[in-house]
Amino acid sequence: MPTVTDTLAVARDSTPTPTPTTVSRFWGWSGKLRMHILSAMRGDSVVARPGIYQDSADGRQLAFIALLPFTQKSGARVGGYHVGYWPAERRAPRAETYENPDGFIEVTPENQDTQVSEHFRLRDFLTHDQEDVWPKYMVLRETIVDKLELILDDLKSHGHRVDRLVVMSGFRTPEYNAQGVGRRGGRARDSRHQFGDAADIFVDNGTGEMADLNGDGRVDSRDARVLLESVDRVEAAHPELVGGAGVYRGTRLHGPFLHVDCRGEPARWTVTTGERLHRSKRKRTGAA
Repeated sequence: MPTVTDTLAVARDSTPTPTPTTVSRFWGWSGKLRMHILSAMRGDSVVARPGIYQDSADGRQLAFIALLPFTQKSGARVGGYHVGYWPAERRAPRAETYENPDGFIEVTPENQDTQVSEHFRLRDFLTHDQEDVWPKYMVLRETIVDKLELILDDLKSHGHRVDRLVVMSGFRTPEYNAQGVGRRGGRARDSRHQFGDAADIFVDNGTGEMADLNGDGRVDSRDARVLLESVDRVEAAHPELVGGAGVYRGTRLHGPFLHVDCRGEPARWTVTTGERLHRSKRKRTGAA
């Protein structure tokens, strides 16, 4: 019977040799990914038990994450963790990218600090609820982590100080997402946050809120637009990471931020004035 090391070696060895026009399966376009997700639904070689297995490749540490299959979900729960129901459990998905996730990452107090990239950890993407319930279960895709690393690099290359790129909201369970659906909460019923490829982000340079990225002496939605400009540049260079981006103004509960995702089609919006910056090919765009 193959060992964990044998299984991970098979996954490593199945990676095609990168060329100047292809991306490494492990390190991403940014070169800073530190995780590789293994899913039986995709036909990956997986270990018998779902979990996180540390190994190395090219002299760098890498977390191989074997998913708990989506079929292990029982009603609205995965184990003792309440997640609710994904849109495709209730109705036909609007597109392939809105089908149910392949499975879940099991997050424990012991593994929550696992590095998924050079600057991000698993815990950065956890849903902000059920604080005392462990293990927690989440959906996370390599594409969004890779995109965040590229945004961080792009901002620095354009002269912006970035002490920390903060994920204000990463994965959201359908149960948690539903609490903010509608005009008051501003969340979409089929939000990309539920599919593990979306994040609400801001740059924190030591104040705990969005930094003054445009240098005008104040912090407002114009600083989130600096992030939007970065997303535009990243997507132009990496169309395989294309997705939505929405500018959000600050409130008494939080500062301005940018939503970014990898939905596979371009979408742009803002809630600062209600204007639409760019129109997606699909009619249904907006908050996600």
